[in-house]
Amino acid sequence: MNRSDRVWLAVLAVGLVIVSAALYAIHFAIFRDAHHIFLYLVGDLAFVPLEVLMVGLIIERLISVREKRILAHKLNMVIGAFFSELGTPLLGELLPAMCQAPEIKEKLHVRASWKKEDFVRASTYARSLKCEVDLSLIDRDALKAHLLGQRQFVLRLLENPNLMEHERFTNLLWAVLHVEEELEARQSLADLSPADEAHLELDILRAYNLLMAEWLIYVEHLKADYPYLFSLVVRMHPFQDKPGPVVEA
Repeated sequence: MNRSDRVWLAVLAVGLVIVSAALYAIHFAIFRDAHHIFLYLVGDLAFVPLEVLMVGLIIERLISVREKRILAHKLNMVIGAFFSELGTPLLGELLPAMCQAPEIKEKLHVRASWKKEDFVRASTYARSLKCEVDLSLIDRDALKAHLLGQRQFVLRLLENPNLMEHERFTNLLWAVLHVEEELEARQSLADLSPADEAHLELDILRAYNLLMAEWLIYVEHLKADYPYLFSLVVRMHPFQDKPGPVVEA
């Protein structure tokens, strides 16, 4: 708070006290009843702590909870847009390069019957996964073109002020953007040194771990709040042999 604001608040406070004193003086001048004035003054002062309790603790807490729910809803909308446009396709595009791809598919094969403990187990696996990445199994130029095509989309997401409340997802966006910047910075992706390949593989694995973890949180949210969207994810996610939109009998 700057000096001018403090001065304004002080003037306002003094003004309100003067107005209150003047009103009490007018009341006394008309009715000559000091007992009545002090009776209600003490009663009003006695209610102030209860008013602080109700407004400051209870009502404010309820408003805060509601605001957090609204913010979470907005964040989930942003996260959903990311996975629809880039996140889920990228999970499938990079999966063949993961040396533990069969195990990843087994652990992250989300089914309609999954419960909370299944998501917890899969999330623990995704966050702790350390595996080798075989860069030779990735179409590097296609990956570069894909990420470059989505660069403005990712940057717009990072500009969303609501994401300041979601550090995990922001870290994911930065990790994906960093992979795109690394690929763009190289004139050729065909003949990379072993050290350079190892560096890119580490960046890709970092982004992939974050992608898996956030994707699982997002899918669990869909199961709880949007079962019709969850149904499509179960049929279309890349951690299965034959993803497709058709509902099997």
